[in-house]
Amino acid sequence: MNLGERLESARRAPGEAAVPPPRPGRALQAVKDRVHQGLMDSLGPSLYDPQLSTADLDQRVRSSVQNVVQAEDSPLTAGDRARVAQEIVDEVLGHGPIEPFLRDPSVTEIMVNGPDRIFVERDGSLDPVDVRFHDTTHLRRVIDKIVSRVGRRVDESSPMVDARLPDGSRVNAVVAPIALDGPVLTIRKFAADPFTVEDLIAFGTFPPHVAEFLKLCVEGRLNVLVCGGTGSGKTTTLNVMSSFIPPGDRIVTIEDAAELQLRQPHVVRMESRPANAEGSGEIAIRDLVRNALRMRPDRIVVGEVRDGAALDMLQAMNTGHDGSITTVHSNSPRDGLSRLETMVLMAGVDLPVRAIREQVSSALDLVVHQARMRDGRRRVLAISEVLGMETDVVTMQDLYRFDFAAGRDRDGRFLGGLRPTGLRPRFTEKLADQGVALPPSLFTDHPR
Repeated sequence: MNLGERLESARRAPGEAAVPPPRPGRALQAVKDRVHQGLMDSLGPSLYDPQLSTADLDQRVRSSVQNVVQAEDSPLTAGDRARVAQEIVDEVLGHGPIEPFLRDPSVTEIMVNGPDRIFVERDGSLDPVDVRFHDTTHLRRVIDKIVSRVGRRVDESSPMVDARLPDGSRVNAVVAPIALDGPVLTIRKFAADPFTVEDLIAFGTFPPHVAEFLKLCVEGRLNVLVCGGTGSGKTTTLNVMSSFIPPGDRIVTIEDAAELQLRQPHVVRMESRPANAEGSGEIAIRDLVRNALRMRPDRIVVGEVRDGAALDMLQAMNTGHDGSITTVHSNSPRDGLSRLETMVLMAGVDLPVRAIREQVSSALDLVVHQARMRDGRRRVLAISEVLGMETDVVTMQDLYRFDFAAGRDRDGRFLGGLRPTGLRPRFTEKLADQGVALPPSLFTDHPR
């Protein structure tokens, strides 16, 4: 007999005809509502006391919840009591029904499409989960809690917002009138410990000899563009490549929502800020890039360029800030350069296309293209060198390409890997000027 049936049986007089039992979740929800109200009555304003540390608040809430649950006279099993207690704690201290997935290290992304449609990503596969918010108001309350922590807002006048959780996970929220079927919340989780180059090699993102090549390119102060589609792992690769920057360099990172986790001792982190309710106070990525030039950086790392900031980033790379790294959304290395051209035009500067392409070709040395494969794995598909200009075209050459011809295994996973094309980069002398030598073995084929 489930919880709903037990509650109904207890209410029914002896000999009274049975009636269809209520939905089990509804009965448990009623108990949960009473426990929640009991917690509010017992703790009251102390829940919002700014002088109370997080640890003390956690202890008080858990203790009070246990006391209220024990006092609940409904016929709850030990499992039901534990479940109610944990859900109340998640609601008050965490993010409601999605809190267990935030704690689950196997979950990489959480997608809430309205209060009753929640999906999670595990191992590259998207699957629905059997939890829900009570209603739209409940979901909005969780969204407001997240964005208010980083000084941002989301409402009818500003229905889209980017934010982050305290652990650095990236958050995007969209509400009415833009979202038609209820608020939409997307959380891209990041591991408590950032992935290392050894992790990416183990995941198959790139092989060891390519990792060594990228390390030498970063140490040799080449300007690198990491490009790929949404969810392809660009930021993770950027984070790993940034770890190759020598500890003596002064690094300035610029992001929409801070998520890079650099371990060097001399890192300055800056984050953009949207406009306030009056439409003022906005600090864009472009403003931060310009300001970074006055901070004597050795390296500038921009999480992503998506607007006129591309012009300032290219100018920074062209004016002595070698070794800078950024990312952009694109479908191929060539498309990455085209996207940069388009974004430079968004800066509102009247430049001929040839002048923009000259800026791009002289600023960038290397383009790393990454994608999420059909088997769910993130792979680097191409590494291309930017050679320069021929007539009005930026010329490139592929140094490594993914071998799709190797086919797939029984599970649908691609058997191929990133293979050298046999071409040697022309920036070898530039690296030599920095005391970095590229071993010829990096450009010969390696066993699978």
